Amino acid sequence: MSDETWKRDEVDSPCVKICVIHPESRLCTGCLRSMDEIAAWSGMSAQARREIIAALPARAPLQQKRRGGRSGRLQRREAEGQ
Repeated sequence: MSDETWKRDEVDSPCVKICVIHPESRLCTGCLRSMDEIAAWSGMSAQARREIIAALPARAPLQQKRRGGRSGRLQRREAEGQ
C-alpha cells in the first residue's frame, strides 16, 4: 500500500455506534443520517460527505419530538377515529 493511501483527506463518519432508525423521521438516532446516506457513505465523495455532515444539526429536532406517551397514543387513536 502506498503512503498516499494514508495521506488522503477523508471525511470521518459521524457514526457514534448507536444505530437505531427512528420510525417516524427514518433517521438514525445516533448520527442523524438516513439509511440511504449510511449505505452510500463509503462510496461518496468528500464533498458529498461534508454536505451531509453540515445538514445533520438541523435534523436533531426531528429526533427530539416527543410522541406523548399513553395520552399521545389515545389522542392519535381518537384523531384516526378508532
